[in-house]
Order: sequence, then structure tokens, then C-alpha cells
Amino acid sequence: MLRLDIELWLWYNLLCYLGKEGDGLLQKNSLFKIKEDVENCIGKKVRLKANKGRKKTTVREGILEDAYPSIFVVKIDGGYNSVRRVSYSYSDILTETVEVTICGEDRKINIS
Repeated sequence: MLRLDIELWLWYNLLCYLGKEGDGLLQKNSLFKIKEDVENCIGKKVRLKANKGRKKTTVREGILEDAYPSIFVVKIDGGYNSVRRVSYSYSDILTETVEVTICGEDRKINIS
């Protein structure tokens, strides 16, 4: 009887471990897909809807300028001959802190 309990415990722990690893792998693949989508849209006009907290959101339009291993950069024309660059991480898209929409295509870059 004791041997059976140990075997069940081992199987349970193995399945829990594999479940945790699978979830991490899924998240890693999602970030990779988001990064790939962002890289494919470099040079296109995008609309950013960013959640600033406390029910504050900002909507800006700009050109997706560059993509780096951890972040992407959007160039925003501020008017009066000023140019701003804002950067966001790919996890911001994953956690839905920022929403990126391609202007000409009305397509969103998201986790699905």
C-alpha cells in the first residue's frame, strides 16, 4: 500500500511539473509570435492605445520604427517640429497594457 501511494505521488508531481513547463512554453511562444508580428510591421503606421493606470488611457499614432530583442520603438510626430519616440516591451502587448493596431489594415497585434 505504501508503494502505491509513493508511485501516485511521483506521477502527480511529474504531471504538475510538466503542466508548469507547458505553461511557460506557451507564454514563451506567445511572446515570440508577438515579436514576429511586430517585426513584420516595421515601417507601418500604427495606433497605440496604452493603459496608464487609474482608468487613464492614451491613444497615439505613429510609425513603428524598430524592434529590438526586448522592446519595440514607435516614432510619434508631436507637432511643432518635434518628434517623440516611445518604447514598449512585448510583454506589454501580452498583458494588454498596450494595444497596437495597424492603421491601414485595422488589424491588431495580440496574443491570439
